[in-house]
Amino acid sequence: MARAARASAIRFEDRTFASTLGELPWGLILMLVSVACIGTAALYSATFTNPSEAALPARHAIRFCAAIVIMFIIALVPIGVWLKASWPAYFVTLAMLIGVELFGITRGGSQRWLPLGPIAVQPSEFMKLALTLALARYYHYHLNFQSSRVLIHLPPLLMILVPAALIFKQPDLGTTLALFASGGVLIFLAGLYYRIIIAVFVAGVASLWPVYTFVLEPYQQERVNTFLAQLTGQSVNALDDGYQIEQAKIAIGSGGWQGRGFMEGIQAQLDYIPEQQTDFILTVIAEEFGFLGATGLLLLWAIILAWGLYIAGRSASLFGRFAAVGCVATVAFFILFNVAMVLGLVPVVGVPLPLISYGGTVMFTTMACFGILLSVHLGRDERMSAQGVI
Repeated sequence: MARAARASAIRFEDRTFASTLGELPWGLILMLVSVACIGTAALYSATFTNPSEAALPARHAIRFCAAIVIMFIIALVPIGVWLKASWPAYFVTLAMLIGVELFGITRGGSQRWLPLGPIAVQPSEFMKLALTLALARYYHYHLNFQSSRVLIHLPPLLMILVPAALIFKQPDLGTTLALFASGGVLIFLAGLYYRIIIAVFVAGVASLWPVYTFVLEPYQQERVNTFLAQLTGQSVNALDDGYQIEQAKIAIGSGGWQGRGFMEGIQAQLDYIPEQQTDFILTVIAEEFGFLGATGLLLLWAIILAWGLYIAGRSASLFGRFAAVGCVATVAFFILFNVAMVLGLVPVVGVPLPLISYGGTVMFTTMACFGILLSVHLGRDERMSAQGVI
């Protein structure tokens, strides 16, 4: 144990490549691989009867292989480099969001993509991580005994509001909520009087009706109406707006405790649930593996996120702690909101389940977050001042 302690105290850049790999939390990495394998299996079960979607599981696995390589590359970058790169990353990504507003490509009714030569990128996904790093840097330099005062938190609030407004306009409500969730967690952890928190909560509740009336798009209002109708027990058109949630509940309920068995789900095989390969992939797992299987998957994610918080708690620098917590909060938001959405507890806004739902964007964002977590873990004993790592 003493030998391991001496190894962890070695400066990041002074370690050999082999010793750095040995320092990685391979148990955490193995759990991430396990979740991705579960996602690939669920996608295979959801798509094998549909020839047009039969290639999705293989693409999912290939994307994960590419994403885990990116995770290792990010992890091997010293944490001090991420501290220095946080502000440039934030402002470059913010400029790209403005570029989307001016020159963006519209797909599926949303203007979210920015053309860069032969490819198109989605800057809103980059902002999730860039915002976390920028807020971590801000509090690294400004957190002090006055942190309970509201003025010190106004710049972080502005850092959240500006990109959130640009992303909401695309429109992308899911990513907007993700920015508020992860950024709000960091502001809360930085220290606020409870009366300020209560005042913000009351102001948020009071703004719900104006936001619904004057800000939300008609299709978003329709989703809210359907959600409220289901929540209050009113009848909804099960063949129209309420169809997706009703079919999801049928799939989850028919799974029972142990499920129907792999590739035996009726709702999944007959393709009753729209977008079951993306936002509603949890219904496939719940129908085929039951309450026990779905709960086991969520417990696995809970262990992964708890490990991430443990890494945050062991960091000697404020930047490392806040960056790690922000990454955990980002991934946790996806999981919690997706589960609540599938269960009909929140309106449907298109939030995928990380590493399970088909989609490269959220997968690369998730693995980038874990890359930062691993970088924090490797640099956990490094203290950073305004001049750099000490």
